[in-house]
Formats: sequence, C-alpha cells, structure tokens
Amino acid sequence: MSQTYSLVNPYNNELLGEYEYSSWAQIEEKLALLKQGQKTQRKTAAFERANTLMTLASLLKKHAEKMAKLITLETGKTISDSRVEMVRAVNATIASAEEARQISGEALDSDAYAAAGGKIGVVCWRPLGTIFCITPFNFPINIAMHKIGPAYAAGNSILFKPGPQNTASSQLLVDLCYEAGIPQNVLQFCMPPLSDLDRLNAHPAINAINFTGGTAAANAISAAAGYKKLLLELGGNDPLIIMEDADLEAAAKSAINHRFATAGQRCTAAKRLFIHAAVYDKFRDILVEKSAALVIGDPMKDDTFVGPVIHQAAADEIRKRIEGAINDGATVALGNQYEGAFVYPTILENVSADSEVMIEETFGPVMPLYKFDDVEEIIPIINNTAYGLQAGIFSNNLSVIRYLFEELDVGTLATNDGPGFRTEHFPFGGVKESGVGREGIKYAIREMSHTKTLVI
Repeated sequence: MSQTYSLVNPYNNELLGEYEYSSWAQIEEKLALLKQGQKTQRKTAAFERANTLMTLASLLKKHAEKMAKLITLETGKTISDSRVEMVRAVNATIASAEEARQISGEALDSDAYAAAGGKIGVVCWRPLGTIFCITPFNFPINIAMHKIGPAYAAGNSILFKPGPQNTASSQLLVDLCYEAGIPQNVLQFCMPPLSDLDRLNAHPAINAINFTGGTAAANAISAAAGYKKLLLELGGNDPLIIMEDADLEAAAKSAINHRFATAGQRCTAAKRLFIHAAVYDKFRDILVEKSAALVIGDPMKDDTFVGPVIHQAAADEIRKRIEGAINDGATVALGNQYEGAFVYPTILENVSADSEVMIEETFGPVMPLYKFDDVEEIIPIINNTAYGLQAGIFSNNLSVIRYLFEELDVGTLATNDGPGFRTEHFPFGGVKESGVGREGIKYAIREMSHTKTLVI
C-alpha cells in the first residue's frame, strides 16, 4: 500500500492536496533511467545544454506569477518575496546557460619539474554522473535552479527531491524543464518517505549529493553516503555589525529586509545585530519604528511584509527560543506576539552573549541586539557558534572591514549590506557547520564535476 502525505496552507490551514510518496520500486526505476541519461548527456553538446537552459529561463519567466502564487500558498511567504524568488530563479537559469559554454580546463607542461618528460597534460572537466539534489521549503524554485541548472550544465543527470511542502511548485518546475528540452532520463522528481532516505543516500547509482537544509539532516546524509561527493549548504547564525560611522537609516532598512523578510526563515538572515555603543540608542529607535510599521498578515496581499512561518510547530520553537532569551535577562523592544503560525517581528535587547538565541540558529523573525564599545570584544562572541555562513557590516572604515574579514569565521563578509547578500555568480557557502563546498553557478559546476587528464 502506498504512503501518502497531506499539505496545508500555513496561513489559513486550508488543504492544498494529498500526494503519494515515491515507492522504493519507483525510485529504483528512476535511478536506472538516470543511468541511461548519463549517456544522453555525453551525446549532448555544451551549446545544446546552454540553449535548453535559456529556453527554460524563458518558460520560468512566462510562468513566474503562477509559480509565485504556488510558492506563497505552500510556504506562507509573501507574494512579493515569491516574485523576487522567481526573478532570481530566472537569473540562475540564465547564468547556468552561460556557464555551460565556459567549462574549460587547462594545458600543463610536464617540463616544470625534473626529469623533464616532454609531455603536455590536457586537463578537462567531466560530469560526476547522477546528482541527488535535495532542496528546502524556503526558496523552493530558486534553490532548485541553483542545483538543477549547474548539474545539467555540467552534463550530469539529476534526481530531484524538494521539501514535501513544495510538491506542486516543484512538479510544475520539472514539467517546465521537460518542456524546455531536458530529457526525462536526465531529470527525475522523487519524494521518498523519510524511512527510505538513508538507503537512497547510500545508493551506488548516486554519484553526488547536493543538499540545502539543516545540520541534523546533513549529518544523516554524510553518515549514509559513503564515498560520494557532498555539496552541503547548511544553516547560519549570521551577524550584522553596525559601526559608529554607519548610515543608520540604510542599516535599519537592511536589517529589516535581511531578518524579517520571509518571516526570518533564511539561512543567511541577520540573526544577531551588533551595534556600536555610540549609535546604539539612535539605531534601536529607528529600527523599532520601522519594524513596528511592517504589515503582517495575508501573504497573498501585495503590501504584506511578514507572513506566517512554515507551520505551527516552527512557531512554537521560535517562541520557546524567545522566552529562553527573556529568562536569561533579555527585554522586549518590539513583538513577542503570536497567532497560529504567525510570529510577529520581535526585537530583543540586553541579550546575554551566552543565550541560545545568540549561539544557535533561530529560523524566524527574532532580532537580538548586542551593544559593544570595541570591535575586538565582539569577535569571540560572533565566532562562538557552530555556524559560519555570512556576515554583514555597515561602515566605511576599510581597516575595520579588512580586520573583520580576516577574523570572522564566515564564508562571506558583505560591506554596507546585510549577511543575506547573494547573487547568482558569486561563490556561496560557509565554514564549520554551515556546510561543505561552494554554490554559485560557476563554482557549483566545478563541485559537480571531476577533472580528467590526457597526457600527450
């Protein structure tokens, strides 16, 4: 008997649909088909893959509004956020098309070291095989295209597993991929039950796993995968630093956009704010005033800025984290209100550096403020977390920026912007438990390829 799962709209709890999980027999069939697809990819020229991806970009643009509405229904993120996501998904697809034409190796002269061999090594990039692409709920189409696009451009076949919440939007994405010309033996959708994931991750027909999600799931993947290439984009506890010379209006706007948008459910959200004592009071007042004016409610309305989190259980966990900070001595400057799956934007002051909300990733709209006098004092606090994804700083002091760039355990430091800064062609990824490897279209293509050398 097949297993099923039901999905509801997190805003109003209306039933969105009931779906069947993929059986193990179906998964085996899909993997066998994708093995054949590796041969199909070897016969497909780079320019053909590039053209197919450009066609897909046009189709995504054509269906962007339909896709955005599906994303909002499934996740509760605002329609404005979902529309931005679709713009980025189109850009990621275009970038993948362009990079498909630019996959180049190098020629090496063997005479660089004695004894001179009079040989030339021709180094080429070749696909890994079948890539298992696993995506989270928060950016279901954009993150999918950051995996499917480079994997296809590199010449791989792809088994695609989205978050269950995104079943309808992901199925539409796969249909558009087929319409664009990606063969069915090169891309397959699957939704295995949780009980089958370990043996799927361990399956010998999977050559690499590209996962975005939580650390616990990544640990399970790495334990099961064995000798497979892993590309893991995980969580973050990203700091935003406001120095005494900062543009406070711009910094407050960035803090709000990088923390309260998508109801705070971003791995790169500004999860901790460090504010110089010289501007703390002024910045806090601006931040609270602007945050209090945000529209909270129906995510389908154009002016809504904060919708619900993904489900009630997530809201309960965020509330628990906020209450823990308050028990540790924090005071509430704004928020600490709840309604179903809604968590109202919450700003906390006097937060202990050892509080869980400062050390662990909180996946929701809560913003702890930390006052400091000297940048030296916040470095160990910022680094006192298992994560190291991205950071942001508002300052025009280049020496401070360079110093923090070297001292902070992060993959990226964004200047005069929030830690959520990302663009399709920049490398993306972190250190420590924030992941392994780098995304960003060109870099992801390399991660999903191997070098092969011809000596002549």
